[in-house]
Amino acid sequence: MSTIRHKLEEHERLTLSPHAAKAADTKGRRVDEPEHEYRTAFQRDRDRITHAKSFRRLKGKTQVFLAPKGDHFRNRLSHTLEVAQIARTVARALFLNEDLTEAIALGHDLGHTPFGHAGESALNEIVPDGFRHFEQSLRMVDVLESTTTHHGLNLTHEVRDGILHHSTGKVILLGREGKVPETLEGQVLSICDAIAYINHDIDDALRAGVIQRSDLPADAIDFLGESASERISVMVEGLIHRDQKEVITMDDEVRDATNILRNYLYSEVYPSKPIHGEIDKAGKVIHELYSYMVKHPDEYIVGHPTDDSVERKVVDVIASMTDQYALQLYQKLFFPETWPL
Repeated sequence: MSTIRHKLEEHERLTLSPHAAKAADTKGRRVDEPEHEYRTAFQRDRDRITHAKSFRRLKGKTQVFLAPKGDHFRNRLSHTLEVAQIARTVARALFLNEDLTEAIALGHDLGHTPFGHAGESALNEIVPDGFRHFEQSLRMVDVLESTTTHHGLNLTHEVRDGILHHSTGKVILLGREGKVPETLEGQVLSICDAIAYINHDIDDALRAGVIQRSDLPADAIDFLGESASERISVMVEGLIHRDQKEVITMDDEVRDATNILRNYLYSEVYPSKPIHGEIDKAGKVIHELYSYMVKHPDEYIVGHPTDDSVERKVVDVIASMTDQYALQLYQKLFFPETWPL
């Protein structure tokens, strides 16, 4: 009997690019399960991610500016939604699979630590083999989250591959050799992740007064546009106007200008004193929380789904924290209590 899902899968076959990933042709899940009546495999993955606790926690995690006082600075959730919006626009224009693109976008940063890359750097110093947020994102959906039937969200291979390899936008931007996602949808996500953070990090840095508009590289701004929306439009056009077949590429002029802005962020904005000074403080919080929790695992490791070492479990717990929870716990553990009157 034909179901709504069958009709949706047939619609994909008839309307999407021959190079697009098709839900009916997925390489499958880690554990086989019955298909849904009215949702494709990629639609189910998107919904599972959206309902995950780790997705909701993204609203409490830093993007670049730690504990900002203004209401309009990005957090990890707003970043994720901006990436998803840009990536879906590109996928639609290229007749790729929007559902797969959106699922990867919504799940790509689930493993990010509190305090953004400052927390990631601190855990990278702690974990013997290193800590990388994209690997933690995959661990989150494979192990640490759960459904009603088993640990892990049991996502499709294509979504898991896109999450694991999402930090490869620089491979496309810089023209380097390196592993990229297997699907064009995953590649679109990786480059749109870069498009999003380049523009909103500039926007937030301007809002914070870390840089002035006159500080931005003039040639790149002249070519791409004064506003974030103008620049995003040009960057997106630099993707959709190329003949995308086996590997996603960007128009050379657009890519060069985009690289100039990316390099400016890494050389002038992220290392700036207002940002880097707070990063050092965040690293201290992470290191001291880790040291305490490893010595007192029974207090903080409850119901962990693996038989991993205490050290690995503590890393999972810390990586899952929001900024505010980490700061409150740090204060509880290391600050003297105020005596009530």
